Amino acid sequence: MIKVLVVGKGGREHAIITALHESPTETRIYSFPGSDAIFEIAEKADASDLPTLISFMKSEGIDLCVAGEESYLVKDKGLANECAEAGIPCWGPPKESAQLEASKEFAKEFMVRHEIPTGGYASVDTVADAKAAIAGKYPTVLKFDGLAAGKGVAVCFDEASADEFIDEVLGQRKFGAGNLLIEEFLDGPEISIFASVVDDDYQILAPARDYKRIYDADEGPNTGGMGAVSSLEMFEGDLRQTIDETIVKPTVEGLRKDGLPYRGFLYFGLILTTDGPKILEYNCRFGDPEAQAVLPMISGDFAQYVFEGAKGNLQPDAIKFQDGWSICLVSASDGYPASSRSGDTISGIGNLENARIYHAGTRLDSDGNFETAGGRVYAIVANGDSREEAVAKVYAESEKVSFPGMQRRSDIGTRNF
Repeated sequence: MIKVLVVGKGGREHAIITALHESPTETRIYSFPGSDAIFEIAEKADASDLPTLISFMKSEGIDLCVAGEESYLVKDKGLANECAEAGIPCWGPPKESAQLEASKEFAKEFMVRHEIPTGGYASVDTVADAKAAIAGKYPTVLKFDGLAAGKGVAVCFDEASADEFIDEVLGQRKFGAGNLLIEEFLDGPEISIFASVVDDDYQILAPARDYKRIYDADEGPNTGGMGAVSSLEMFEGDLRQTIDETIVKPTVEGLRKDGLPYRGFLYFGLILTTDGPKILEYNCRFGDPEAQAVLPMISGDFAQYVFEGAKGNLQPDAIKFQDGWSICLVSASDGYPASSRSGDTISGIGNLENARIYHAGTRLDSDGNFETAGGRVYAIVANGDSREEAVAKVYAESEKVSFPGMQRRSDIGTRNF
């Protein structure tokens, strides 16, 4: 039996814990900080912060720590660093390597240094320098140099929207201290690539595409993600080989050359331009909500796969990827993403028949019913032999579950295809 602790509390962690729970290898799963839905299949870790979490893992004899949420990778000494000191294998990179996500400027310098295709950029720390760097060229991409829960990036098509975001980052300091990156706008469809990286070895997993904006047709403000699609069929022609040779392999080799150890999931956010794939960003963990779309497509022994990987032994044959399509549809609370409303009763969860539900912002009320407790409330996921079948199924199942003020896009799985 493997004792596993998963760090995080959202839909991504609910999906990871579900995949571990359903693995043929016997597991005893703990979660921190977790959620009421997660605690239906995992035990609550007796901890309040990173130091007490490490103490809990040592006293409980945890065999494996899985980093779901990115913030703990760079918090204090770093989750993986603390685990290493305690002798606990961690599926997630040490703090110095997690800078690939924690610092957009660090990541850009890494890409340029290792000749990985990406857009041009400038790093600024004042409002005046930001406007000078844009120089009236729109659209432009603005990125806060730090973690911002998926909300630190803005694609600006005009001066007004750019000025608003510049003021939030450098004027109001909405996300805290940090520079602003002014990046070249890259045109083309986006695709998310996930790889399991174990030292010098790696395995590319199923690709995905997510939908960041709150409204249909990719309109409205950015969110943490309103849905995602995953299928091996998204690797059209020689796309997989091209991405591997020009982006994934040079990244893994670059980590080794720079002395940056890495064991865990690595996310590549790409744009498929007319000049070939170019990288937008790295994330040092599974994406959210992409994980909710990808993980149901994985069969085999996921728990053993992650456990061996964290110990330095990548076992590609331990898992397999199903054919077909997986669609993840997120339901968000009233007011999201500017705010969120809590306390709305969720009805119909028990009516789902052909789909999974992963909880993100929910909690149990005094009567034992789930209610809203965050911006993105839950994701419903359905699979199909074709994309059209999966789309029809996920929307039919999602109609069975609702709450007051619910927001949900109607074009997940059809937009950008």
